[in-house]
Amino acid sequence: MMCMMALVVASCSSQRCILVKAGDANSLLAAIEKANSINADSLSKRLYVLIPNGVYDLGDIVLTPIRGHNVALVGQSTEGTIIVNKPKVENEGIGTTAVLLNHGHNTYVQDLTLKNALDYYHSGAAGRAVCWQDKGQRTLFKRVRMLSYQDTYYSYVEDSQHYFEDSEIHGTVDFICGAGDVFFNRCLIVTEKRNADGSGVNVIAAPRTAATNWGFVFNGCTIRNDMSTFHFARGWHTHPRCTWVNTVLESPMKLEKDRFQPQSIRSEDCEFGEYGTKDLQGNSLTPASNVITLKGKTGTKTVQTTLTADAASRFTVANVFPLWRPDLMVKELEKKCQRWARKYF
Repeated sequence: MMCMMALVVASCSSQRCILVKAGDANSLLAAIEKANSINADSLSKRLYVLIPNGVYDLGDIVLTPIRGHNVALVGQSTEGTIIVNKPKVENEGIGTTAVLLNHGHNTYVQDLTLKNALDYYHSGAAGRAVCWQDKGQRTLFKRVRMLSYQDTYYSYVEDSQHYFEDSEIHGTVDFICGAGDVFFNRCLIVTEKRNADGSGVNVIAAPRTAATNWGFVFNGCTIRNDMSTFHFARGWHTHPRCTWVNTVLESPMKLEKDRFQPQSIRSEDCEFGEYGTKDLQGNSLTPASNVITLKGKTGTKTVQTTLTADAASRFTVANVFPLWRPDLMVKELEKKCQRWARKYF
């Protein structure tokens, strides 16, 4: 099959990019496999996989691996370039359904949509359907949209660092989950219906933080609601950390009164914080005080989730990633991708 797929992959003249055939899922899979081979060495130069607008339907294929390092997946447009799979319901699971499974270091993803079309509302008690599972390091996302319900984005590695900018993530329960330090900068977070009739309560983030200092940081993000109410986060296990700074709520009445879900999954030892939350008109929605009692497997812990201005000022890209600065890297990569796009799209 791979020999047949290779026939529909075009290499750019520089050999530093691979052009996918528009709307051809086999071409996309072949391009990713070719990038894995070319950039198998961690010191490989940046390689660009250029993906024109089209729907790349992978069917029930799951866990398509990105093993190459310094690979960039670059779509023509966020809404026009769509990579989708539909796992079988019996294959449901956080580690078994991902559209793409990243093992690479310094992977860059720009201007495309990942969709997991598992039949969520008919999948039983759980509907874990991952768009991107990350077992790599220092992944960068720019204008990437992820469409699913439960466990949409899953960062796996305990000491990992990842960065999102101007991206969009949809889901219902624990749909931004996992380990490491992950910074979400100016992202749109969209909560879908927890149940088909709109009942139930969503949880946006479920971090576990065993080996890093910051956990999940949401900076300048907007939360959009469908019907179900929601919590900002709950703990997964170990020492979960999650902070929301300067968040805009499009439907403030949908945020649950305690804001962070008191019932953690495996750990009550959570650090949750909030500062500068506003509505669309700019009115402050951050409570002067929000003390909640977190319940875990072994006991309870009382925490204050409202941050002071001084405490909130610590949650910057430069502080979270002082030796990496992904915000500066994204600016340079975006310029390079624009040059490739002008030439081949």
